[in-house]
Amino acid sequence: MPDERIPGKLIGAIVAVGSLAFIGILTETVMTVLFPQLMREFNVDTATVQWITTIYLLVVAATMPLSSYLNRRFKHRTLFLAAVALAVLGSLIMIVGHTFPVILIARVIQGMGSGVATPLMINIILEQSPRSKVGRLMGVGSLVITVAPAIGPTVGGAVSSILPWRAIFVIVIPIILLVSLPVGLKCVEQHRPTEEARLNSLQFVSIVLALCGLVMFLNQAGVAVSAAVSGGSATVSAVSAVVSLIVGLGALLFFGWSSKRSFSPLIRLGWLRDPMVLLHLIAYMLLPIVGIGFGYVITNVAQLSLGTSAFLSGALVLPGALIGAFFAPVGGMLYDRFGPVRPILGAFFAAICGPILLLVFSMRLTPVTLAGFYFIFGFGYSLGFSNIMTNALRNIAPQFMPDGNAVFNTCLQFGGAAGTALFSTILSVAQAGAGEEGGATFRHATAVGGSWTFATMIGIVAIAICCLIAAFRIGAKRNSRL
Repeated sequence: MPDERIPGKLIGAIVAVGSLAFIGILTETVMTVLFPQLMREFNVDTATVQWITTIYLLVVAATMPLSSYLNRRFKHRTLFLAAVALAVLGSLIMIVGHTFPVILIARVIQGMGSGVATPLMINIILEQSPRSKVGRLMGVGSLVITVAPAIGPTVGGAVSSILPWRAIFVIVIPIILLVSLPVGLKCVEQHRPTEEARLNSLQFVSIVLALCGLVMFLNQAGVAVSAAVSGGSATVSAVSAVVSLIVGLGALLFFGWSSKRSFSPLIRLGWLRDPMVLLHLIAYMLLPIVGIGFGYVITNVAQLSLGTSAFLSGALVLPGALIGAFFAPVGGMLYDRFGPVRPILGAFFAAICGPILLLVFSMRLTPVTLAGFYFIFGFGYSLGFSNIMTNALRNIAPQFMPDGNAVFNTCLQFGGAAGTALFSTILSVAQAGAGEEGGATFRHATAVGGSWTFATMIGIVAIAICCLIAAFRIGAKRNSRL
C-alpha cells in the first residue's frame, strides 16, 4: 500500500538526527575505556573520574524532560540546528580543555546536545512513520541507544592506542558538519503544527534537582562506603548522601504533585496511571543500568583485573556491539509481526544468561570469555529493548506521545547514569585497601568487585523481567474482556 511505504526523507531525517545522538552517546562511552589514562593525566581517583560519564548522562537526563515542551513549541529543524551547535561546541572545548573542571563543562554542553537530539529522533519516528512500520523504525532508532554505548570503548581504545585521546573529538566535528548537518537541512520536516506552549520553570528546576539528588546519593554513598572499608573518614560523604537523597526524593515528589495541579505542566503525567505502561517504564529504566553500565564494567575489569591494554579492553565489547547493530531492527520487525510478548520476554531471558555466566566464571575470566558472555547479553538486550518503549507508547493516547517519549528517555538516561555510579562504586569498594594499581592484590580485588557487579546485574535484569511479565498479564486480561 502506498501509504505504508517509508518516505525517503523520513529515512534521511532519522539518519541526520540519529547520527547526532549516536555521536553523543559514542563519545560518552569512548571515555570509559580511557578512565585509567585520565586518572593519571588529571590526578583523580576512580570515584572522581567516573563523573566524566555520570555528569554527561545526568545532563542528558535533565534535558530530556524539556523534550515534550520543545517538541510542541519549536520546529524540528530548529531543534536539530540547536543540537548540532551544542555538539560542535562541546567537542571544541574537549579538544582545548586541559583541566578536569573544563572537561566536565564540555561534557555538560555535549549532554545538552544529546538531550535534544535523542528524543527529537524518537518524536520524528513516532509522528511520521507508517503505523505498520513503527516497530522496525524504532528498532533502527534503537541502534543509537544500544550500539553506540557498546562500540564506544572499542573506538576509544583504538584511537587512543595510536593518537592522543582528544583526537576522538577532532574526528567527530567534520562528521557532524559534513554529514549530519547537510542531510538534516534537506530531510528534517515538520508534519504537525507548533503550539504556544509555556515552560514551567519551577517544575523544570524540581526535576533537575530530583535527578541530580538521586545520582549524587548513589555517588556519595559509594564514596562513603569505600572510605569506611579502607579505614578513612566517611562522615562527610555519608551526610552528603543522606542530604542528596532527601533533596532528590523531595524534588521528585514535588514535581509529581505540581504536575497534577498545573494548567500547563512541563510533562503531562496522567497516562502513568495505567499500571501496564508504568511497569514498562520501570523495566525501561532498570535495563540501561546494566546495558550502559556494561561498557564501564568490562573495560575496567579487563584493564585493572586481567591486565589488558586499553585497545583490547575496548575491543572486547565489539562482538556484542555488532550483534546489537544487526538485531535491534530485527527485534522491531518481530514486534510488528508477532506482537510484544514473545519478542520482548524471549530476548531478555536470553540476555540474563550473559551476566549469569559472567558471575559463574568471574574469578577465572579471560578476555575471550569476557567478550563471549557479553555477546550473549548484547544479543538479547538489543533484540528486545526498543520494543519496550514502542509497546508502552502504543498504549497511550497519541496526544501524550511526546510526554511519554520525554519520560521514557529521561528514565533511560537516568538509568545509565545510575548504572555507571553504582558499578564504579562497587568496584571502588572492592579495590579499597588493595594496594597500588597493577599489583596482584589489586587485580584480585577488582575481580571480586566484578563478581559483585555481575550478581547485581542479574538481580536488576530479573526485576525488569518480572515487571514485563506483570504488564503483559494486565494486557492479556484487558484483551480478554473485549
